Amino acid sequence: MSYDQLSSLETGHGGGGGGSGYSDDPQFSRVAQDLENKLFRLASNMSDLRKELSRRDTPRTRERIHNLLEETKGMFQSAGEGLKNLQTWEDVTSTQKYKQQKLSRQLKESLQSFQSLQNQAISRQRSQIAESRAAAVSSPPTSSAGLHLHDDGGHLQLQEQQQLEQQQELSHLAPQDDVDFQDALIREREDEIRAIEQGVGDLNVLFQQVAQIVSEQGEQLNTISDNVEEVHTATEGADFELRQAARYQKNARSKMCCLLIILAVILTIIILAVVLA
Repeated sequence: MSYDQLSSLETGHGGGGGGSGYSDDPQFSRVAQDLENKLFRLASNMSDLRKELSRRDTPRTRERIHNLLEETKGMFQSAGEGLKNLQTWEDVTSTQKYKQQKLSRQLKESLQSFQSLQNQAISRQRSQIAESRAAAVSSPPTSSAGLHLHDDGGHLQLQEQQQLEQQQELSHLAPQDDVDFQDALIREREDEIRAIEQGVGDLNVLFQQVAQIVSEQGEQLNTISDNVEEVHTATEGADFELRQAARYQKNARSKMCCLLIILAVILTIIILAVVLA
């Protein structure tokens, strides 16, 4: 049986705060609407994140990805608290049960999508780290060609010697500066990866909690559905018995009418015989 059928059969039973099944608890509606708004904003954030992950790697792109990941992670944690609050509602109507199930399922699906985006961000960062390391290893050292010693009668001038020393020092420092810069970028990206992985771990806990809620809701709905099916079957059986009893009564009345007619005919014949005798 579908949940819509189940809802229609259960309409009028239960109620938030002891109210009628035909009216929702306003506070429940506000909490549910707030959660729906958060899910909408989460979907918008994840759409922006997908766009950024498809762009060329630049410092600005990395910054936007990092900000979106952090912001979305916080929004998911807030949405998770909202869902837990919604699940603690007592004496909910069938409509409210459906709302709880729908929002739980949507949050679970959104978490799955965000975890996939987090993994894409991690893979992207790791790929960029590998490229940076390969570039650092393969970069040739700065050439010192064009630097010549001038021998003036076998004696170096003091000024030329100082310039040569300075140029040689710079020729050694330049490639080292490049290496240090690449190492700094690599360390920065490794820190970003660790931060994303930490976020994945935090949301894994929330995902497990939401999955448990969805699973429990499914079991509850199966139990309710089974009960409704049993009632429906019993009702059909009772209807069949009533119809059968009605047929028996109708047949009995028909037989009784036939017997009365036969008795009336016999009685009429007897009377006529006596009168004519």
